[in-house]
Formats: sequence, C-alpha cells, structure tokens
Amino acid sequence: MPDVENSKDLISVLWSGADILRSKMDANEYKDYLLGIVFYKYLSDSFLIKVYDMICDGKPSTLKEALNEYAKELKGEDAEELRVQMKEDCHYVIEPELTYTYFADAARNNSFNREQLQKAFNNIEQSDPIFADLFADIDLYSNRLGTGDQKQSDTVANLIKEIDKADLLNSDAEILGNAYEYLIGQFASETGKKAGEFYTPQAVSKILTKIAIAGQEDKKGLSVYDPCMGSGSLLLNAKKYAAHPGYIKYYGQELNTSTYNLARMNMFLHGIVAENQKLRNGDTLDGDWPTDEETDFNMVLMNPPYSAKWSAAAGFLQDERFSDYGVLAPKSKADYAFLLHGLYHLKSNGTMAIVLPHGVLFRGAAEGKIREKLLRSGNIYAVIGLPANLFYNTSIPTCIIVLKKHRDGRDVLFIDASKKFNKGKKQNEMTDEHIDEVMDLYGRRETVEKESYLASFEDIEKNDFNLNIPRYVDNFEEEEEIDLQELLTDMKQTDEELEKTQGEFLSLLKELTSSDGAIMKSLNDLIDKMEG
Repeated sequence: MPDVENSKDLISVLWSGADILRSKMDANEYKDYLLGIVFYKYLSDSFLIKVYDMICDGKPSTLKEALNEYAKELKGEDAEELRVQMKEDCHYVIEPELTYTYFADAARNNSFNREQLQKAFNNIEQSDPIFADLFADIDLYSNRLGTGDQKQSDTVANLIKEIDKADLLNSDAEILGNAYEYLIGQFASETGKKAGEFYTPQAVSKILTKIAIAGQEDKKGLSVYDPCMGSGSLLLNAKKYAAHPGYIKYYGQELNTSTYNLARMNMFLHGIVAENQKLRNGDTLDGDWPTDEETDFNMVLMNPPYSAKWSAAAGFLQDERFSDYGVLAPKSKADYAFLLHGLYHLKSNGTMAIVLPHGVLFRGAAEGKIREKLLRSGNIYAVIGLPANLFYNTSIPTCIIVLKKHRDGRDVLFIDASKKFNKGKKQNEMTDEHIDEVMDLYGRRETVEKESYLASFEDIEKNDFNLNIPRYVDNFEEEEEIDLQELLTDMKQTDEELEKTQGEFLSLLKELTSSDGAIMKSLNDLIDKMEG
C-alpha cells in the first residue's frame, strides 16, 4: 500500500490499541471502538492546532500548550467570537475539558470519566448534520468492555492512553489517512467473510480508479460516485491520480449504517472538506439517489454485493434507471440492477468501472436481454477477467466491466488477467507490476496473443452476445510433447534402482536377529514375502 512506510509508527500505535480490545470482542466489533476513538482524537487534535493558530498565529510545540492557550482565551472577552469563528472553520467546537488531550491526561491520572467522552461524542454529532449519529456504534457502556463500571471505564481509559501515543500534530492528512486505510484493510483480513461489506482490496481499487479516471486526470472539479461505497476507500483513490485533488467532489451511498459512519470518518481523515463530500446512508436500488443536486458524474466506481437479492418489483420498469431495458434484473441476482443504476448516473463523456461475478457475462433470460441492449448501444467498452481469491469475502473469480455512455464504436476489449497474481497465505495478491500490465493492455486496446482480444460487434453477435472471456482470449497453454523413448528409458532406470535398493534392504533384514521367537517368525515371513 502506498506511503505505508511513513505511516509505520502511527500504524503500530493504532494497532496496539486493537490489542487492548482483541481479547474482549471480535474484529468486526472492536474496529468500531478503535476507529471511532482515533477519529475523535483527530477531530480534537485538529481543533486545538487550528485554535492555537488563530490565537497565536503559529503551530504549537505540543497539544498541551495549545489546550492551555485555548482555555486561557475562553476566559477573555473575545471568547464568543473565537467560538463562532471555530464553528465556521471546523463545523464543530470542542470545550477544553472535552478535548482528547484532556481525556488522555485524566486517563494517566486515573481520573478519566467515560460520561464525559460520551458527552463529547454527543456534542460533535449535534454540531452539524454531517456528523449526525457518527459515533452511534461505540457503546461505552457495553459489557464486552469488562464486567462492571470500573473495568469498562479502565478499558476505555487504556485505549485512550495507547492511542494518545499517535503523534497527529506532526503527521499530515495523507499519512494519517493511509494509516487509517491500512487498519481498515487489516480488519477486513481479520473479519474475513464480513469484510466484503466494507473493503475492496487495494489492487482492485487501483485498477478501477485508473480506468475510470483515464483521460480525465486534469479535469478541475472532477466528480466521482460510488453507490455501494463501503468504507469509502474506492472513492478516495481518485485523489491519488488527479491533477487537482482538492477540487474533487465525492458522492457515495452505503446501506450498512456502521460502514457509512466508517466512510464519513475516512473522508475527514483523508483531509476531504465537508463541502466536497456528499455521502448518504440508504438503499441504492430501492430509491434512486442523487436526484436533486448533481445527478451524473465523471467517474462511477462500484464493487457491489455479488448476486444480491432485491425486490425486482414491477414498478421498477417505470424507473428511469431501468425503463429502457424492458426487463429487470432477476430477484435472486441484482448485479445488472447495480450496473444500470451506475450507468444511469454517468456523464455522457465519463467512464464507469464495476466489479461483478463472471455470471453477468454469459447468463441468459432477463440478464441476456439487458446485456444485448448494452452491447447494441455500445455501452460496454471493456471486460477484464481478474484472478480468483482476491477478495476477503469470496474466493470466486470476478471481472471488471468498463462502461461508457455515448461512443462511436461498439467493439469490446477483452483482457484475461486471471493469471496475474502472487499467491498469498489467505488471499491472492496483484502487485503494482501486474496492475501496470493490465493498464498497458487496456491502453493499447488491441489483440495480444493469450492476453487480450479486441472483439468487433460482429464477433460478439456471432457469439449470441455471450461475453465469456475464454470465447475471445485463448490462454490455453499446450503441454510439451512427451518423448516416449526417453520415458521408457527413465522407467527402466527407476525399476533397476528399485531392485537394487530392495536387494540391499533384504540383506539388512537377513542380518537382524532376536531372542523373541514371535519377532523372528514375523521377520522370516516378511523376508519370504519379499523374495517370493
């Protein structure tokens, strides 16, 4: 993962915070505590650094110094003006006794009060709609933290002390964002099956983003949309490849509330200002969104849940996202419903990249009709087969489908990247070298033996609009011809060696003796058997 080197110290501190909780609950639960408290520290530290700069026009040497200056200023006559200014700049205000720095000191002096931390969370959530219910998943009174008040409070205090070792004063947003991203990846690895809800492996994210941003890197005010955003990692990749990252507008929707909260935190930790993020907690298929502000985007990136169930109610045939196709994605497989939703929200000159199971390439019935309509309209631009076992929640091989709204041609580029991986302990991994090879094939857009094939519309029509990759890219490796004479010689040599070894073994057996008659009888029986 990029820049992890710079984030190492930060990562080790944050990960040691996980150790405090690991024995008490599983990763899917403790990630909420750890990531939530890290986020509160980020909000508090950022606030103190800003408020110190406003009062003293500079950077504090320590957060304690910033806290002291802030507390002093609040006793003066400009206190209210300072609060108003800070609310405008940060969207929230933290009182001195609710800062993380204050809590960490209290934890070290055994005077930490978790009611105060709960109050701090509530204040943030009520300060601006963008923070609404952000800490809802952190139950500071859970029995999982320990039995009884004191043990629960001690667990939270220990976590606060540990995470306080993370030096956010001297870490830029990129380093903190990468550390957070790395932690999310580690949780995905630990939680296994459940991780598919919130994490797309970095290699897949990179390919999707590089494809969708190609030719748009220099656009100022680029808009990117992920209707199944998980923790927001896929959305945030756009800033790594854009010439003007500060102007990107991020739009995302997520059904799972905990994951939606994680995405909001992730955005802030990567330095994305509130004005540039429009995130929503909702069901992408049940009700269209966004509908009122910007509704189409330069880039659409998606890794939806594979072959999920949805209602497929008849009313959706009147829904503008699906009405052009005459049929709906089947109830048992919402794959094409997600794809059509994304395509509907793509700008006419934009690019969409979506990860789906291979079944979407060849299944018939309603899916076959939708696929044919997309191909006749020239919407499908490329199909890329990925290696199996890349994801934490499924071992099935997947593919990336690249879509465009309006283009002249109807040809489709097929790339077989199924063998471009290194075998990992749990998951297979695609390296940057593998990603570059895929991007090179994508950029060349031509037939390369055993790797890619540029299919004309006629080729696809002849195949009854079946897009199964082996129909177009033949990656069959012929086995070397066997030299029978050489094989017979080898077999003869092996037989001779076996005979010789058996003879030596028999000689050794004949030299063995024992005073036990039963053992000698068994030994002689074995010798007779071998000689017979």
